[in-house]
Parts: sequence; C-alpha cells; structure tokens
Amino acid sequence: MASPSSQFLLFLCFIFLVNASVNSVAIPVVKDVSTLQYVAKIHHGVSQVPINLVLDLGGPLTWVDCDSSADVSSSSSRRLIPSQSIQCSRSGKSPVPGNGSDTTTNTCGVFTQNGISGLVTTGDLAEDTIAVRSELEDPSITAVDQFLFSCAPTFLLQGLARGARGMLGLGRAPISLPSQLATGIGHQRKFFMCLSSSNGVVLSHHTSTTKLPLMYTPLIGKSQDYFINVKSIKINGNPLSVTIEGLTKLSTIVPYATMESSIYATFAKAFMKAAAAASRDMSVVAPVAPFGLCFSSKGFNGSAVPVIDFVLQSEMVKWRIYGSNSMVKVNEEVVCLGFLDGGSDLTSSIVLGGFQLEDNVMDFDLGTSMLGFSTLRGTCCSDFSPNSVLDESL
Repeated sequence: MASPSSQFLLFLCFIFLVNASVNSVAIPVVKDVSTLQYVAKIHHGVSQVPINLVLDLGGPLTWVDCDSSADVSSSSSRRLIPSQSIQCSRSGKSPVPGNGSDTTTNTCGVFTQNGISGLVTTGDLAEDTIAVRSELEDPSITAVDQFLFSCAPTFLLQGLARGARGMLGLGRAPISLPSQLATGIGHQRKFFMCLSSSNGVVLSHHTSTTKLPLMYTPLIGKSQDYFINVKSIKINGNPLSVTIEGLTKLSTIVPYATMESSIYATFAKAFMKAAAAASRDMSVVAPVAPFGLCFSSKGFNGSAVPVIDFVLQSEMVKWRIYGSNSMVKVNEEVVCLGFLDGGSDLTSSIVLGGFQLEDNVMDFDLGTSMLGFSTLRGTCCSDFSPNSVLDESL
C-alpha cells in the first residue's frame, strides 16, 4: 500500500477537482496490490484509532469486525442499538435479534455481507464516533458522532485485504456513508470518487463545483447498487451486434469488467479484429487466466489499442474506455484485455470493475439519482494543478 506521505500528496492534488467548503470530508483510498481491493482509512471512536476498510461502492452500510478488535468493541463511545428504536428502523431492515450474547438487550440485527467472499451474517447494529480528514489541504480531523455500523464476527473478514477490519459501504441506502454524512453533518447526498492503481480518494462535501467536463447519466432503479443503462457498445466507432438485456453495474469489489457470455464472445471477437486492423504488432497469444484474450507485449503500442464506447441514453453520452482502462499488463511478455467472460448466470449483463473505474472522476448524486463521469486520459488522480480544474469564480 502507498505511504501516508503519498496519500497526503494525493489529497493536495484532488482538492482542486472541486470547490470544497469547510465541511468537506476526504477519505484516502489505496489499492492493495495482492487482492486488487481498494482500502479506505478512517478513525474510529473518541480515541481515533485508525482502521482500514475495504471500499464497497454498492455496500448498504459499514461493517467492522468487533470480535477480534478490542479497540472497537471496548470503545467507550460505542453503543449497541435496540431493535425497537429509530436507528434500527432507519437501517431499512426489519428488526431481528442480534448476535449479542446478552439476549435480554434485544439488539437490532442487520443483514451484513462480505461482498468479496459472499459470506453473510446478522450483525449487531451499533453507533460510535468516527473521525475523517475534514479539509484536504489541512490535516485537521472532523468527528462524525452517532455513526451507525454493523458489528460483525471475525469470520466475515475472509477474503479481505490483509489488515482490513471490515468494509465501508457507499451505496444508495439509509445508513451508507454518504447518507449518514448528509444527515450527520449537513452534506448533500453526493460524493466524488477517483480511484487509481495506487492512491485514490472519496470526497464528500457540502457544495462543490468542478471545471472538468463531466457527462451525466441517470442512476437506474431503487437498488443500493449503482446501475446505468448501456444501450449499445462500439469498438473504434463500430457498433457491435449484441442485445444488452438488463443494466450495467458499477463495482469496486470486482477487479475487472465482466460480461454475460454471449456479449463477451461478440465483444472479444470484435476487439481482436479491431486490434489486428490497427496494428500488426498486436499479435494474439495464449490467454493467461483469468483473461480470455491476450496479446504479445513485443512491439506493443498503447496508442493502437481500440477505443471502447459504452453508449448510454443517447449517442452523445458515452463512457469511453481507452487502453489504460482496458489492457492489463500480466507480465513482461503478455498484455490482456481486462474484460472477463462472466458466464450465462450474471445478475447484470455487464459489470464495470475497479480497473475500468480507475482514473475516472465520478460524481455520485444520490439526491438526483445522477452519475457524472470524466475519463482522465493521459493523467491520473494525483496529476492536477489548481488553475486547471478549480472554478475560482464561485
């Protein structure tokens, strides 16, 4: 993972993406190279103990391992939530008996899931203070009191990055992080996210404006997850003859994009044809798992990589994917198309994974159910200067 100093440098750069008020909240995110998970850091309890949590874009809540985390379970400011309470009702779940050993307290139980491993349990709803960076250019800390989270057993940590103590949920749900920041410290129900192969950030704010030319598309449905409507796919401007049934999901817990088998077959064939037409140097080699289409890196020219367009509500609104978000370097000899065959039983026809989301500035507006996005071609989250992106007229 990246060093604290490099994380802080990222903060200084990313602040210029938005005109952030004194009520902004910045959460550093680093990519764990062994699991390809995105790990966020917050501080827990009045003692502000730092804890690492795996980022779950569609997660309905934050959950923490309380069984083996003495500093969490013994926090003087932590309180278990009764089942017959406003907080329990706010969780959006029907009250069920919790996991607490003292059954006389009738603790509020909430459905808690590890999105990486698929393990599920009933956790105890609790509240405590969390502390987060309040200003990106100022290392001061903002405390968020009465923050609701699920206390989960240790076994739920299975599959998470080393050192992670749970998961941080950013989903469209009543007790996700964005929703609680909105009710707790008066933020809008929206946040910016910018991930990269090293450092990244989640930025919540009271108000914000960016000069970056964001495109906007509706967030579809009432699910806690984030879905967009991809109507067609183009490769180097040529439309694919595929029928896309259902919605496209955005995910930080899936490392690479996945497609339903019939879509993937057409997509991979068209990509291979376009690559051959663009450059003789893009020669196909034996695939390396989990990828299905790979090329020799000998003489590989990144500028010749076919451009992928996911066409949204109109031909004018496209999620464009360049080689930096489509080609994965497997080793010194092989690069692979970072899209996987997800089989025929996917709940979503297409899932855009973390690799495809990297170096995209994304504005998630839960209030208006809109997503803004801007591909940062040729740069990354830490490459900004204030004059290039900050709207100083506000």
